[in-house]
Amino acid sequence: MRTLAILPVKRFELAKTRLSEQLRADQRRRLAEAMVTDVLDALRSSRQLAAVLVVTNEPAVAALAQARGAGVLPDPAESGQSAAALVGIAHALAGGFERALLVPGDCPALDQQALSTLLERPTSPPAVTIVSDRAGSGTNALLLAPADAIEPAFGPGSFARHRALARAAGAAWHAEPLPGLLLDIDTPEDLDALRSARAGQATRAVLAEL
Repeated sequence: MRTLAILPVKRFELAKTRLSEQLRADQRRRLAEAMVTDVLDALRSSRQLAAVLVVTNEPAVAALAQARGAGVLPDPAESGQSAAALVGIAHALAGGFERALLVPGDCPALDQQALSTLLERPTSPPAVTIVSDRAGSGTNALLLAPADAIEPAFGPGSFARHRALARAAGAAWHAEPLPGLLLDIDTPEDLDALRSARAGQATRAVLAEL
């Protein structure tokens, strides 16, 4: 099935504010940009994805995406990851994509093994695959077939919400635990875990300088 990867990215000055006691504003910006770079590179390297779309109002991210052959759309409302994902889902439907993969820009350990496991698992629409965070309560990726199988509802407790939405929509749902997508970076504890994780090259380079 033709799959569009959708990567919502907020403006860097709004990113990673919970790390403000550990990192200066310029350091948070560099880390956020590095993580997006690694996620974008992983997505663009996947042969199972037909295209990659970045939804953002951050000029640096737009430039990164365009340089790597990804599409870019603005985030008109800037009201969070779910709203930005809906912009991408509308694009997927208009473009005739059969599936949408929603991933955040702060999972720098995303790798080809994780993507292959997620994208190659047989599914019959309507279907929702949920990848949890390491706590098991949040959502670090959603694979939707069709692209509008459910309306995404990211944030704290989103794993249970997405499961309930799939059931309400009559869609088959599956939880896929993927090490490459377990770690998203929001808290000082996440940052500590990232230092020992197999992050991408750009993120490792920034961590080495912090």
